[in-house]
Amino acid sequence: MRSPRTHPIESVCPFSVEGNIPFPRLHPAIWHCEPLLTTAYNCGSVAIDHDAAGFLELVSGRRGHFRLESGHHGGLWLDLDPLFTEPARVDPFVARLTEALRPHAADVVCGPLLGGAFLAQLVARELGVAFCFTERVTVTGDGALFGARYRLPPAFAPRVRGRRVAMVDDVMSAGSALRGTFAELRAHGAVPVAAGALMVLGSAGADFFAQRGIPVEAAARDEYPLWLPSDCPLCAAGVPLEDVTATMAGDDASGA
Repeated sequence: MRSPRTHPIESVCPFSVEGNIPFPRLHPAIWHCEPLLTTAYNCGSVAIDHDAAGFLELVSGRRGHFRLESGHHGGLWLDLDPLFTEPARVDPFVARLTEALRPHAADVVCGPLLGGAFLAQLVARELGVAFCFTERVTVTGDGALFGARYRLPPAFAPRVRGRRVAMVDDVMSAGSALRGTFAELRAHGAVPVAAGALMVLGSAGADFFAQRGIPVEAAARDEYPLWLPSDCPLCAAGVPLEDVTATMAGDDASGA
């Protein structure tokens, strides 16, 4: 695996990510000398992975206290809706992910609506294979983790049965959308062979697939803290919680 290219930047606590992302300040009770999205850090000079920093320049985001689709709590929300509005800017990341997925010899590329489906279509075209998507149909309201369910449209069911499928999403953190897609594909007799994202944040989602022998590919990776509701320092600090699951579609940091 190649070593990440890093670039030191000077900052003060609380840190902001390099790029064009206007994050508001964190609640004073949880100011720490650490950035929310860096691969290496200390109180003074922060090493940013150029791949991650470049990706973050394509999206907007804000800090706060969010209940994500997976049920975890997080301190960062990325608005990924503009990601595919300028294809030339995202193309280098799509190309990098496509080449990482090529050795897995998928017959189909599948992604959850919305951004994952856009990405799946682009990757499928470059690989010269079939495309399909899943759509979120329900999120349980009982507070359980990973309560989202994803549905494969009936027209796709016979097209994935027995086929090797690569699953992709624009961003994966806890991996709720890709986990739901994985379960739905398996239920229809598909053979998931890889999971991928333009950016993988943290290790929760990647660990789920690694434990099942599914390789995880990414154009960029970075750290991302997720908390169980019972362990959330933002809850302990009394920071108001915003539930983003009612309006989003897709993965965690955008939010799954």
